[in-house]
Amino acid sequence: MASESSPLLAYRLLGEEGAAFPPNGAGGSGVASARKLSTFLGVVVPTVLSMFSIVVFLRIGFVVGHAGLLQALAMLLVAYIILALTVLSVCAIATNGAVRGGGAYFMISRTLGPEVGGSIGLMFYLANVCGCAVSLLGLVESVLDVFGADVTGSSGIRVLPQGYGWNLLYGSLLLSLVGVVCTLGAGLYASASFLTFLLVSGSLASVLISFVAVGPRDIRLAPRPGSNASSVPPRYGHFTGFNSSTLKDNLGAGYAEDYTTGAMMTFASVFAVLFNGCTGIMAGANMSGELKDPSRAIPLGTIIAVAYTFFIYILLFFLSSFTCDRTLLQEDYGFFRGISLWPPLVLIGIYATALSASMSSLIGASRILHALAQDDLFGIILAPAKVVSGGGNPWGAVLYSWGLVQLVLLAGKLNTLAAVFTVFYLVAYAAVDLSCLSLEWASAPNFRPTFSLFSWHSCLLGVASCLLMMFLISPGAAGGSLLLMGLLSALLTARGGPSSWGYVSQALLFHQVRKYLLRLDVRKEHVKFWRPQLLLLVGNPRGALPLLRLANQLKKGGLYVLGHVTLGDLDSLPSDPVQPQYGAWLSLVDLAQVKAFVDLTLSPSVRQGAQHLLRISGLGGMKPNTLVLGFYDDAPPQDHFLTDPAFSEPAEGTREGGSPALSTLFPPPRAPGSPRALSPQDYVATVADALKMNKNVVLARACGALPPERLSRGSSSSAQLHHVDVWPLNLLRPRGGPGYVDVCGLFLLQMATILSMVPAWHSARLRIFLCLGPREAPGAAEGRLRALLSQLRIRAEVQEVVWGEGAETGEHEEEEGDFVNGGRGDEEAEALACSANALVRAQQGRGAAGGPGGPEGRDGEEGPATALTFLYLPPPPANPARYPRYLALLETLSRDLGPTLLVHGVTPVTCTDL
Repeated sequence: MASESSPLLAYRLLGEEGAAFPPNGAGGSGVASARKLSTFLGVVVPTVLSMFSIVVFLRIGFVVGHAGLLQALAMLLVAYIILALTVLSVCAIATNGAVRGGGAYFMISRTLGPEVGGSIGLMFYLANVCGCAVSLLGLVESVLDVFGADVTGSSGIRVLPQGYGWNLLYGSLLLSLVGVVCTLGAGLYASASFLTFLLVSGSLASVLISFVAVGPRDIRLAPRPGSNASSVPPRYGHFTGFNSSTLKDNLGAGYAEDYTTGAMMTFASVFAVLFNGCTGIMAGANMSGELKDPSRAIPLGTIIAVAYTFFIYILLFFLSSFTCDRTLLQEDYGFFRGISLWPPLVLIGIYATALSASMSSLIGASRILHALAQDDLFGIILAPAKVVSGGGNPWGAVLYSWGLVQLVLLAGKLNTLAAVFTVFYLVAYAAVDLSCLSLEWASAPNFRPTFSLFSWHSCLLGVASCLLMMFLISPGAAGGSLLLMGLLSALLTARGGPSSWGYVSQALLFHQVRKYLLRLDVRKEHVKFWRPQLLLLVGNPRGALPLLRLANQLKKGGLYVLGHVTLGDLDSLPSDPVQPQYGAWLSLVDLAQVKAFVDLTLSPSVRQGAQHLLRISGLGGMKPNTLVLGFYDDAPPQDHFLTDPAFSEPAEGTREGGSPALSTLFPPPRAPGSPRALSPQDYVATVADALKMNKNVVLARACGALPPERLSRGSSSSAQLHHVDVWPLNLLRPRGGPGYVDVCGLFLLQMATILSMVPAWHSARLRIFLCLGPREAPGAAEGRLRALLSQLRIRAEVQEVVWGEGAETGEHEEEEGDFVNGGRGDEEAEALACSANALVRAQQGRGAAGGPGGPEGRDGEEGPATALTFLYLPPPPANPARYPRYLALLETLSRDLGPTLLVHGVTPVTCTDL
């Protein structure tokens, strides 16, 4: 991809003109001498000639004759309002920074991004190609109307043979002439355009003078196509001179059949013809790579050209309505020749406008194609278009475009091509308006154009009017163009584009997200809309990939933040070591395919860093409410980068695009027995800190043993059946009765239910184990639990198990407290943890067929294995001296259980209300 750099950073105060642009930019060769066209020659002349085209000579009578003066003026006003709205957007974008080669494509792509900009740029290129072909075909028809061998009427010279092959030959010869001029460079094109501008101006001047100087006369009309000229009496139209009666007759509409096609004309069809002749406002912008000062020349020149052509069209409409009767206007579209003081000068004007319009379209197409090729959006297909001459002329793109125009000429269907290229032009105009609208809505500080005569209202109206005109001119072509744009955008999105252009979508997202975050009021939170917002603390992602993906499944559309603490003190460091790490962590998020944010901090200890992240992660109403940690044990760390297909790296250690591989950005896992950054005391203290901050806590153990299909993003309907076991009772503080109905137990149920809603876990069965005391009668507590699950809309199997011999409950339990806080001896606490571990392991791998009972009391058959176990995490003891003992009890409780989540919830998360 072409590299982008800030013009301000690249600028040299003493450098040559154009030094602000990188040599491989979209502007072509980057040679300063290539920028030599003035505002008049580079913008005004090509824009005027493109907006006049043949319409100014051959369709004035058509429009006024059918629509009448009033409706014709209304059409012209509407058409120019649409064009003026786009011109305002063009002027705003062009004056907001350095404009390089590619004109409208450069403006759109650098605003809307390569996906939208590339697709619209290609369509704008095709519009110019079709426009060149249409101008040439119109020129051929105009020549054959006078010099063709099959021409009817008395004024024909009849020297040129006609037919499809001959017409194609004439078009190809004219295209060769246009191609030679454009291949030799913008200087020759500007000179040729100036010459044709003089010819067109002289021809128009003669027409205007003729309206005044020529007296009333009758003009014989040619027989209609298909009629027998010898049997039909001659018909005449009348040039009356300035006559109020003629003006009165021409004020209203008089739609009739078009004498050239036999089709009945309507307001829409006449308006479409008029608008087709005005779509040339981008001709000057397309020359942006050759203009001395494009930011000044494009706005000034385009506005002058639009105002000039608008004045000429209005003048011709009035003069025609005052002097020509409706018969002449409707039956002879080329009546200018009949009233001219010197008819050949009108022919010269017609041929000159057609030839100049074709040159403008071809050179504009070549500049757009060269910019597309330089940006490398379509790969090797456009590689030949990158070739430039020593003077900076992209002759490779000119030849490429010349060949494509030659193919279009083979179609030979002028009317069809006219509708298609006009719709393509309107798509580009709408995109320019949308670009300006996006920049205005994004409120970016760097969007401060020196041209201020625009607003978001004008941009929005411009987009809407262009889309309306597209479907008014040709619904089929409009729908096809939008479909083509969508397909090209999807192709470019899949291929990937440069990330250094700046995307207005990011600015718009920022602007809108900020507004919505301000409206996300934490005082209006309700428990029925609660969702987990996770902060996962990761030391080294090499060993945490399964947990990374499991946490992504648990978030249920909530906030998910990856937190990492870098040890250090900023006072003793020359620079912040955290900022350069963000790129690696964001790449990790992309490759792991998780929807997470990244938050990194620098702190003298992991515990303090965790406190920082718990306090400051998130924004407004989107702040983490649950801390997720890996379990603290002596298991040797695994390097999941070596086994995960998403992280397979090239041997040379770089990824596509030249960026370093993640294996080089994250250190290898900690060797067994090596010192750890976090002590057991600080680990438990971090859990205690989170609970003090009213955060829920999840400790994840052995997540690396999860079945791979359970961590995938897609559905796992064909995966092996597994269980998800939930133990909503504090197994280190056994108690009979309804002890499961506390806040933490309900939080366990909620988290397990959230996981079961993930497509990859749909086939897993949720099992909830209800622990009974030795003296409790079975059935009563299970009924209460099933009623609760029904109210919470949770589908799960409920199984009662007897809490074994070592868990007798009695009157001394409340007095002595639980085992975690030192209510009983360490030996007894260890025995209870071992008993609870044995109880949980005994239920794993068993089906639902067995009845209630302990490990020895179940006689059911072996069933599907347990994929994940949810255990009640008791809170840490109040005495920090017992933190190591607390961690040892947790290790005993969860030993050899496979993937396990120890969960402690402190906030209500379930609701039975509607």
